[in-house]
Amino acid sequence: MRPEYDVIVVGAGPGGSWAAKAAAGKGARVLLLEKDREVGVPVRCAEAVGEVGLKSVVQIRERWIASVITGVVLISPSGQEVVVEGFKDRGYVLERKIFDYELAQIAAEQGAEVRTKAYVYDLIRDNGSVNGVRVQHLGKNYDVRAKVVIGADGIESRVGRWGGLRTNVKLRDMESCIQVTLANIKVDPRFIYIYFGQHVAPGGYFWVFPKSATVANVGLGVSGEYAKVRSAQQYLNDFIAKHYPNASILYTVVGGVPCSSTAKRIIADGLMLVGDAAHQINPMTGGGITTAMIAGQIAGRVAAEAIGNGDVSEKKLERYPKEWHEAEGKNHERLYKIKQAVYKLTDADLDRTAEVISALKPEDRTLINIFKTALIRHPALLFDLLKVFVTS
Repeated sequence: MRPEYDVIVVGAGPGGSWAAKAAAGKGARVLLLEKDREVGVPVRCAEAVGEVGLKSVVQIRERWIASVITGVVLISPSGQEVVVEGFKDRGYVLERKIFDYELAQIAAEQGAEVRTKAYVYDLIRDNGSVNGVRVQHLGKNYDVRAKVVIGADGIESRVGRWGGLRTNVKLRDMESCIQVTLANIKVDPRFIYIYFGQHVAPGGYFWVFPKSATVANVGLGVSGEYAKVRSAQQYLNDFIAKHYPNASILYTVVGGVPCSSTAKRIIADGLMLVGDAAHQINPMTGGGITTAMIAGQIAGRVAAEAIGNGDVSEKKLERYPKEWHEAEGKNHERLYKIKQAVYKLTDADLDRTAEVISALKPEDRTLINIFKTALIRHPALLFDLLKVFVTS
């Protein structure tokens, strides 16, 4: 490694790779560091993403896609199924190992230098400003300087904490998640399946995301307040025993997902956060692939332009959170308010919603009608609801 770069990006997930690509595309000398031995491993994601959002940031390659989703089946606490089809925005269940690997490859082709097995253990700071990282790479320690460091190191974001940014999340907004990839099951790969109810995923939801007709990502997120009483793994074990008793588990992943609005402060002098590190995750769904890439694209460009102007102060980098707010942040704030109301719905409320929607014609079973029915006792949220669906 060189002793100095313009931009160092910590973490080669979708947000980190896209920040590196954007900065390199603007002429910055970029170093992208990944602590694991291979980009894309391990997979810490349910792998689902919307087609329209993904197309807005990258040209989609067929080999990234395990299955194409054209509908969703919502299952109420009593077991009533509501089938919703005809989306303008199809969905994909990705092969994240391939997807993440090739995003980093695209960043490299744009000029970024990529290093794996590179463990960042501290920041270099001079006079309160971040000026680089301390990294262990293949048994050797290096001090590598940079004008801007971009932390894309996940929800734990040690980079953010070291830089003086608060990355903690309230317990009720931290989803305790577990997911397994199951084989030897039967699912319709055109649909994703979402289960609701206190007995399957209190303060969250349970998902089945097919990768084929016999393989699916199966998991749940439980609000941190409920996870204190009963673990996500116990709910998962019960679900598998009931629905897929003969399945084989190919892969297991556990972790937390911050379902909150964007962190209040995501920049400092010489420092930026993107993706999970900045809590740029859809508060309703927990999805963050596309939003991380959008944030990374903005952050990388703003960093390169600030370096070109010779000023990487927090004031100069302020363009990044402002542009993020306009692009996605405002919607995330609305979704967070909607999420808070949805997660307070009782099983009776959810069953009533399923009954009302099931009585509608198939073409009227839209997501906006489902939310309007579920939130009938929360008329103040109607404006936020309409804004989300109009701008999404």
